[in-house]
Amino acid sequence: MTEIIAIANQKGGVGKTTTAINLTAGLVGMRHNVLLCDLDPQGNATVGLGVDTAELNNTACEVLLGECELPQALVRVRMEDSRHRLDLLPANGDLTAAEVELTRQDGSETRLRNILQALDGQYDFVILDCPPALNLLNLNALTSAHCILIPMQCEYYAMEGLTALLDTIGQIQSSVNPELRIEGIVRTMFDVRNNLSNEVSRQLGEHFGNKLYRTLIPRNVRLAEAPSFGESVLQYDPSSRGALAYLGLAGEFLRRREARINQNSQ
Repeated sequence: MTEIIAIANQKGGVGKTTTAINLTAGLVGMRHNVLLCDLDPQGNATVGLGVDTAELNNTACEVLLGECELPQALVRVRMEDSRHRLDLLPANGDLTAAEVELTRQDGSETRLRNILQALDGQYDFVILDCPPALNLLNLNALTSAHCILIPMQCEYYAMEGLTALLDTIGQIQSSVNPELRIEGIVRTMFDVRNNLSNEVSRQLGEHFGNKLYRTLIPRNVRLAEAPSFGESVLQYDPSSRGALAYLGLAGEFLRRREARINQNSQ
């Protein structure tokens, strides 16, 4: 079964798109077929994978509005030394107009779920890069997803944003998607020299236990540079600290998934 993972946090600037791109690249490198859906009107995941948003005929906007079928909008992303597939559902500023139009339609919050259900089995994973806001696009993502992976910086305001996100998840679980689960929390832009980072990290461990991923994503120049070259950091500089961290994240994600499947089968 295709597993759908939403990369979400209502706070901006916490590394959602960086995590979406590089977790995707890591999973493809580990022999999985992955679809990355850019659901942010800023189109950062699209640009970060080397796609020119100005040259797109069909995007997530047209797909959500029913103006084209999903396969017509997909872009195949070239991955060196990989026989496995990385497809992208791109986005640009038109996605804002799609959101406005969807608010006028019945069942708008389940539009993406209905679209993705037709893909079951074609990909091992679908990763949803969510916008940094509680809006209809985010609601569509969380209604569609099996689980949510939450990137966050270890700072005071990020903790406040996490509380708001957990409230939102609870509301969605009690209404449109009772099977949605929190896959985990990933600490991003982590600086071990920062006392506040270490203190917030400690608090996260106390509150979330094994939901807190062991993998730490460090602040890393290569991570920041890679999108300007239209590549994941695993392509841009595979030996960098950022690349090694995201490979570790992909590996930890797969190990946790295997352990959960084994536990459920017992």
